[in-house]
Amino acid sequence: MSRGEKPLRVLTEPPPRWKTLWSRPVGRFLDHVVYDTKVLGREHIPTSGPVVFAANHLSYLDGPVMVGASSRYMHVLVRHTMFKGVLGGVLHASGQIPVNRSGDRAALQYAKAVLDRGDCVGILPEGTRGTGDAASMSSGVAWLALNSAAAVVPVAVLGTRHSGEHRDKIPAPRRTLHVVFGEPLTITREPGVSGRVSMDRATEQIRLRLAAHIAASQAATGQDLPADDHLSSKHKGQQP
Repeated sequence: MSRGEKPLRVLTEPPPRWKTLWSRPVGRFLDHVVYDTKVLGREHIPTSGPVVFAANHLSYLDGPVMVGASSRYMHVLVRHTMFKGVLGGVLHASGQIPVNRSGDRAALQYAKAVLDRGDCVGILPEGTRGTGDAASMSSGVAWLALNSAAAVVPVAVLGTRHSGEHRDKIPAPRRTLHVVFGEPLTITREPGVSGRVSMDRATEQIRLRLAAHIAASQAATGQDLPADDHLSSKHKGQQP
């Protein structure tokens, strides 16, 4: 850490439920005052019990927009490098969970503890902002599903980035966004199958469901994903 740079905020225990009480109202303000967010499929969200909301990832706004659109409060796994400065303070105070994308068992254990008490977790399993089509996915969402009793709700977030826009661009106010919640998916371990194989199969099962849901949501809303992600990075091949 360089001189003058503020340290990252870290968790030492699972975030308490009460911290999410103000994050959803902030998300709703973002959805319906700053932007014009259309929400579909809210009836698919279980009214009680643990839920993992798994959404595609286009923009910095995806997590907050999903939080504001949901009928359930949730703790979202957020890249650990965001937990510094003023933004880090806000994320920490609102009960979000820092996660290191290179591998972070502690973050998953904290998320599992949230699920074990019957609450909800949000995750962007593509891991980095891209075209948002769920062509690839990390195994964290599958680990949570296999190691808890949580249902997995696929979430399509559309409109937070358009074709030609840089991944870091924040949309102008009053842009129309769409958040579409899909039918919940239950993941179970297959008897006689190793843990690694179970994890791989569960990851692919969730990825295929999310990808199909995103495609169906595009057709239902008329909102397309950005088609030219290779043009929207400052340096070709660099992951922001």
